[in-house]
Amino acid sequence: MPKVKVNDITINYNQQGDGEPLILIPYLAADHACYAFQVAEYAKHFTCISFDPRGAGETDKPEGSYSTELFADDVSAFMQALGIERAHISGLSLGAATGMWLAAKYPHKVKSLSLHSGWTKTDPFIKTVVESWQVLAKALGSVTEMVIQGIFPWCFTPELYAASQITFNRWQSLFVGDPHSQWTPS
Repeated sequence: MPKVKVNDITINYNQQGDGEPLILIPYLAADHACYAFQVAEYAKHFTCISFDPRGAGETDKPEGSYSTELFADDVSAFMQALGIERAHISGLSLGAATGMWLAAKYPHKVKSLSLHSGWTKTDPFIKTVVESWQVLAKALGSVTEMVIQGIFPWCFTPELYAASQITFNRWQSLFVGDPHSQWTPS
């Protein structure tokens, strides 16, 4: 497995496929292997890059506090080290929270944002972060699409992803889950 040094840690990652880059951010305590069942399908359309985040898998596990903002800083530096200016970003749970921070702090690096099993759509944090990303990304002319799904990762299949997500590079917002959602991104 390749490794790259960023933000004073060595990050382990896996890369497969050809096409636009798709960064797959794992959930809490998971490593890149959590995407093993999806990568084969995604790699038909994208250069899929899954990695072990700080503290997981074969990536360094430094002492101290970790935050989703720190994870986003790691992803940004990771992209820079690999020479990736912009990528499709997909995250599960903790990966979704990291994706939100990445989009909020580094909107120019996010071509599309796919959040899965994050906070509920009524959470003011997700609403603020996602709406801020939309405003910044539109101003930069970089919005291609955003998908938020409230489904569990073990129910998530490549077929569902291909049918609903960035494979077809459609403009859409997809909401699955809580029928009492109090907001919808514009």
